[in-house]
Amino acid sequence: MKSTLRLSLKSGEKIFVNGAVLRVDRKVSIEFLNDVTFLLENHVLQPEDTTTPLRQLYFIAQMILINPEGKEQSLALFRKSITMLLSCFRNEEIRAELKRIDAQVSSGRTFDALKAIRGLYPAEETILNSNEITPAVVNELRREIAPW
Repeated sequence: MKSTLRLSLKSGEKIFVNGAVLRVDRKVSIEFLNDVTFLLENHVLQPEDTTTPLRQLYFIAQMILINPEGKEQSLALFRKSITMLLSCFRNEEIRAELKRIDAQVSSGRTFDALKAIRGLYPAEETILNSNEITPAVVNELRREIAPW
């Protein structure tokens, strides 16, 4: 048997488990005894926070986990986004990481992909501040891949 996973949640905190949203009314510990897909509330990006291309990609990837009914649509949007990002970024380290993230999502390791996308935020910020990707490109990406 696999080892269990124990999480502690604060009063009012939400957790997204296999597409369901749970909110606890008091401090509680939860122990998962089998494999489960979940996101803690502090890892869930809200639509209004999708202000950069990688944050948009993160939002799409999180929808694969949070909304199992719309998984195929989210996967299609994810593929389109990855393709566009690979054509926009010139930084080879970011491009290599985006390819790895694509492989993670393709193999069902979306949670790992989310973690990897978050890890790219500092590099993206540096690039955006240096104008390596122009605001026009960022706006074009937003129009193409942001469904909200």
